[in-house]
Amino acid sequence: MSSSYANLLPANGKWKQLITDYLQEDVPSFDFGAFVVGNKQETASLYMKQAGLISGVPFTAEVFKQCELEVEWLHKEGEFITEEVIQKNKGKIVVAVVKGPANKILLAERTALNLLARSSGIATQSRLTKNLADESGYTGLIAGTRKTTPGLRQLEKYSMLIGGVDTHRYDLSSMVMLKDNHITSTGSITKAVKSARSVCGFAVKVEVEVSTEEDAREAIDAGADVIMLDNFEGPELQKAAQSLKKFYEGKSKSFLLECSGGLTLSNLSSYLCNDIDIYSTSSIHQGCGIVDFSLKINSD
Repeated sequence: MSSSYANLLPANGKWKQLITDYLQEDVPSFDFGAFVVGNKQETASLYMKQAGLISGVPFTAEVFKQCELEVEWLHKEGEFITEEVIQKNKGKIVVAVVKGPANKILLAERTALNLLARSSGIATQSRLTKNLADESGYTGLIAGTRKTTPGLRQLEKYSMLIGGVDTHRYDLSSMVMLKDNHITSTGSITKAVKSARSVCGFAVKVEVEVSTEEDAREAIDAGADVIMLDNFEGPELQKAAQSLKKFYEGKSKSFLLECSGGLTLSNLSSYLCNDIDIYSTSSIHQGCGIVDFSLKINSD
């Protein structure tokens, strides 16, 4: 995976202010540890202690930059470090070297590690899920969801990209998604789609969540771009998808089918069907662990 994904992050973006806020959150008044170590020049090794995909380098690098530290990355973002490599290096490998005053290294340490660990965890889970889908012969998209952590959405969506999956909609302004509550409040799928289209125009897609094939047909006929078949069981899902694609074959209706609800690494293969264009799951970012990193000042 190319580190060019870092170019997605605007040079003057709010994400840099978030890094400032994270550091301020960690030291709101006095830095007592900084008093203990002082500003002696030191070199520290950033260790990766667990197999996984390296992700979150721009965010971590910004932490070091704001703390006026130099960092040299020895491994690239998007590189998968295997368990075999970890074990050959006595349980940890150096992925970066950090230089600067001791007090500033320790100021940056926890915030940098937290962001790197979280991002790498999401990227790793995303890669494992995508690999499983590929191995099963699935040719569509694996996507995340909007169930991200407040304040960390940009990091988490970025991590999905490093892991090789689709980020899905970024926010409520990116795409219209009409769920059961929208339909209930509006009165019908057709009314909800018509109302959404009247304000979002041609440039924004409209997606409708449905629980029956009948509702799916209403959404397609109303002009929805994406139909989410929500919480269908495996065989039921495949049957509904095949039926919808066959029914509209040759007709002037263009739509994508999406599946969501309860998808995990353990059951994904039972859901996969190439009549479904997108499988979305929060398990790649909400239900995953971290990748363990540590930062140690080198002894003389």
